Amino acid sequence: MVTKEEVIEQYDIEAMDEADNVDLSEDDLDNGSKGQLIKRAGQLRDRRNELNQMASERASKRDDLNAKTREKVDEAQEHREKRDELNEQVQEHKDSRNELNAEANELFDEVEELKQDMELGSGKSIEELKEEIEDLEFRQQTEVLDAEDERELIEKIDEKREKLAEKKDKVDDTSELDDLVEEAEEVRSEASQHHQKVTELADKAQEHHNQMIEAYREADDIRDEADEMHELFVEAQEAADQHHEDFVRVQKRLRELDKEEEEERKDERAEKREEEKEEAEEIYQKFKEGETLDTEDLMKLQKTGLL
Repeated sequence: MVTKEEVIEQYDIEAMDEADNVDLSEDDLDNGSKGQLIKRAGQLRDRRNELNQMASERASKRDDLNAKTREKVDEAQEHREKRDELNEQVQEHKDSRNELNAEANELFDEVEELKQDMELGSGKSIEELKEEIEDLEFRQQTEVLDAEDERELIEKIDEKREKLAEKKDKVDDTSELDDLVEEAEEVRSEASQHHQKVTELADKAQEHHNQMIEAYREADDIRDEADEMHELFVEAQEAADQHHEDFVRVQKRLRELDKEEEEERKDERAEKREEEKEEAEEIYQKFKEGETLDTEDLMKLQKTGLL
């Protein structure tokens, strides 16, 4: 299982140092001077921007990794489809091979039955029978035999001739056997060709299966990295959001302080106007009583509208 540290090192991204984060306590917010708060707002803004940039980079890396994961999954799916397609072809050739082997076995059984019927493997050969007949005929022609021996010899010659004729008839019928053997061998050869295709296609299917497994494994590894990168993104984004929230709080507090200062200035101006009015009334009373006013007094009267 990949770790965050490994992902940071592998993809050369900046690690987030919490020591660089800017803290804002309630005491800072409530009791800090305006100058201190302005400075803290700048620090919060700058750190927020850094963290947002960091989060953006991590999100981009995460999206790239998720895209690579999808590519690997698609690659695995392609190998799966090719494997399944090849396995279907393997099964088709297996079925054909088995059917042809069954047909060939039946034909070879017929060959054996026909051989047994013809008894080609039993008894004497045609040449042997011919030689025996010639020997018997030569004996008949050269030996002096009584009537009984002559008759027995003739019967033997006739018997041998019948066997020779039967043998010749069976040999003439072997064309049927040869055709049957040839057909059986052709069917067996065709079955062997299908078996060869089964082997070739099964090997290719296994290759695609292995490539599918490898692609899925790589997809899982990349997905793990993407998940860790997402956690790193969330870490940076949440810190950025906190800094933004604190920045907004400081800005709000600064506006409150500005408003308080403005109220104080308004009160001071009103108090000053009241004091000037009272002073002007005193000067005006002196003027009515006939006292001589200097230039400054006249300006104060004009300012308050009493002159």
